[in-house]
Amino acid sequence: MGRSLIEKIMSSHGGEDCRAGDVVWIDIDNRTARDFAGASVVGNLEKYGGDSPIAERSKTFFTFDCNVPANTIPYANNQQRIRIFARKNDLKVYDVDAGIGSHVVIEEKFAKPGTTTVGTDSHLNIMGSVGAFGQGMGDVDIAYAFKTGKVWFEVPESIRVTLDGMPTAGTEAKDIALAMLRRFSSHELLGKSVEIYGPWLKNASLEDCVTLSSLATEMGAIIALIPPNDNVLDFFGITRNEAVYADSDTAYLEDYSLDIDGLEPLIAAPPSPTNVYPVSEKTDVKVDGVFIGSCTNGTYQDLKYAAELLKGRKVAPGVMLKVVPATRATWARLLDEGLLKDIFDAGGIVSNAGCGGCASGQIGMTGEGEVQVSTSNRNFKGKQGKGNTYLAGIGTAAASAVLGRIASVHELKEVL
Repeated sequence: MGRSLIEKIMSSHGGEDCRAGDVVWIDIDNRTARDFAGASVVGNLEKYGGDSPIAERSKTFFTFDCNVPANTIPYANNQQRIRIFARKNDLKVYDVDAGIGSHVVIEEKFAKPGTTTVGTDSHLNIMGSVGAFGQGMGDVDIAYAFKTGKVWFEVPESIRVTLDGMPTAGTEAKDIALAMLRRFSSHELLGKSVEIYGPWLKNASLEDCVTLSSLATEMGAIIALIPPNDNVLDFFGITRNEAVYADSDTAYLEDYSLDIDGLEPLIAAPPSPTNVYPVSEKTDVKVDGVFIGSCTNGTYQDLKYAAELLKGRKVAPGVMLKVVPATRATWARLLDEGLLKDIFDAGGIVSNAGCGGCASGQIGMTGEGEVQVSTSNRNFKGKQGKGNTYLAGIGTAAASAVLGRIASVHELKEVL
């Protein structure tokens, strides 16, 4: 019987010929800690790490993205504590100007297909977008990974989901992710490694894959692994033989199909990412604000699309549009190409690269009673403030900002 993608990745990193249910120690290619919980990692290393607390410095680094630059004293203190530790131990810090750590790891080509990455980010399973393993863990586990270069896992069962058909024009990767959240809202994927296949994915961009995998946590899955297509392989400059794929005779725990043929734009109403409806059913909801960004929808492709939709249009009176690029490289490219000006001229507020409001950061928070459309991944109370947050794709977010109510991208195209 063949091996699933997660079994093959873990087997190649010290798990030998492991199968689902095995407890294995695996080698970690990239060990990271962000400003959230990073100081606790440092504390554990200082207390228990001994004279040489880091196993391999070239594979170990910190990423600041939750609150950048720090606008609270606790965050400022934590970030500075990390900087001091990093200087002492000759470790790289992707500081407050770098952007979202999970995106930086991919952008810098550390997380190549088939690699392993751990960190203090609950969405580090975004590495599944490139056919790699990623996992968020607690500060003690990450400190151990820094010290030894290894962590233990119980190899999860694997489920295959095949996306059948092709969505309509104007439907994005986020809508497909929301379709998966709507379908798998009863814990079918809980604790599982999910491999996603289908004709739409054959030509999906790297950014599309990032969006889809970034919502694995909200699906309850350990990770959503997408076998690398030609776009992903080209990004890393590798061939199919250098990536990792499941065996053709793999026996999956479950084998699901999800029909996305003709799929229209979707939106997740509060208080849960699984509370999904067609956008057309929520057009009577007035909005106070729109947030475009996060690890789910903060890439160059995402914000380029937003800028194209907003160009020549204006954000509705009384609506605040907040835009946060995922990384500094994305910010620079948008700046060089004049796309930030299109967003600015439409009435948008553009912040520096980072997580933004998604991580209770410095932009994107909502007040009590405020209604926000957000391209992020979570909408329960307190995650982005005390208001009511609806999760949607770029097209829906841009259209809602212009029309002042929840609207689909198809409506926006009628507004000059």
